Amino acid sequence: MAYNITLKKSVAQDIRRISKQQATRILDKIDTELAQDPEKFPSLTGPFTGLRNFRVGDYRVIFAIMDADVLILRVQHRKDVYRG
Repeated sequence: MAYNITLKKSVAQDIRRISKQQATRILDKIDTELAQDPEKFPSLTGPFTGLRNFRVGDYRVIFAIMDADVLILRVQHRKDVYRG
């Protein structure tokens, strides 16, 4: 079952800060891997409980699964993504 991908408005800003090549790679992986089976990616703990993490190189995609939708909340470098 393919899930519908929805991006939070702030994700557009996150993607603009990434190089064009990396952004294209991340968006391609979201469309192929994440949309097919988002439940296979690990759940987060602590203040991010209930969210999941998708790794693409040094970048992390933080998302939530809501019925048949995947809501992308953040796309940032691994050193910055978990900061408030």
